[in-house]
Amino acid sequence: MASPEQRARTARSLAVLDERLTHCRACPRLVAWREETARVKRRAYADWDYWGRPVPGFGPPDAALAIIGLAPAAHGANRTGRMFTGDRSGDVLYAALHAEGLASQPTSTHRGDGLELYGVRITAPVHCAPPANRPTPQERDTCRAWLTGELRLLRPTLRAAVVLGAFGWQAALPALAEAGWEIPRPRPVFGHGAHTVLPAAEGPDLHLFGCYHVSQQNTFTGRLTPAMLRAVLRDAARAAGLR
Repeated sequence: MASPEQRARTARSLAVLDERLTHCRACPRLVAWREETARVKRRAYADWDYWGRPVPGFGPPDAALAIIGLAPAAHGANRTGRMFTGDRSGDVLYAALHAEGLASQPTSTHRGDGLELYGVRITAPVHCAPPANRPTPQERDTCRAWLTGELRLLRPTLRAAVVLGAFGWQAALPALAEAGWEIPRPRPVFGHGAHTVLPAAEGPDLHLFGCYHVSQQNTFTGRLTPAMLRAVLRDAARAAGLR
């Protein structure tokens, strides 16, 4: 099978890229973990037919705003097949998107639940659930081709991106550079509420925002509150022209 880089680079639409991504088996450790998790399951989801494959991005192909996370959760998106769906991180994110008028409903439980995103595409630098939520640097770099391809296909309409967490920030910068935006020197530093503009070689520049990840560790401790998340999404939506 061709490498992720070859398969992503030659995809001429997001639909094609998403379909190719779901068949990726480039990282043996991630393949083994996602499939074992889908086979063993969690007791609460014993009657589910787990997705157990790489999880593609979610949202319209002409999105003006991208939200970039970390990786699918073992019993969240690895179960449901849709980014940030079926876990508590997704509960927080989709409630905020709905409150800001960027999603049709405040909950995301399964594919086919009627959820729509308005001008927003949600993706991640790693598309398979990693053990302990920790992909290795090599797995991150191997998977980057899919994010680069996705961003390249979104370029005609993409005007802003929100990156959730420092890991996502470090992974997204090289992908953004490969997709056609210039990374300033010194490199932008991650922080909650960070905002920088990435010049484009051709076309509009990109507004890049940082936000603490919507992990339970952050939301349960109050490090990230719904108000803080909504404020970043609101600023990003304005920069993207969705306000």
